[in-house]
Amino acid sequence: MGRPLEPLAKKVFKGVLVAELMGVVGAYILFNKMDTSQDFRQTMNKKFPFILEVYYKSIEYSGIYGVREQDQEKWLNSKS
Repeated sequence: MGRPLEPLAKKVFKGVLVAELMGVVGAYILFNKMDTSQDFRQTMNKKFPFILEVYYKSIEYSGIYGVREQDQEKWLNSKS
């Protein structure tokens, strides 16, 4: 009786695997773009500040400090 569900289980597993892979690739692309573009970080600050906060915390956790302060200083100076 378990046989008819096996193809469905394989399809569901493959779907979940593909979704996970797409999520990891998407997160990498987003992180890389934030890591290389201060202008993109400013856009993220306006639209999705919680994602930018995760970026700042992750780089600070890895030992890179001062990026948040540099961004805030530039953004304040550009308003003047």
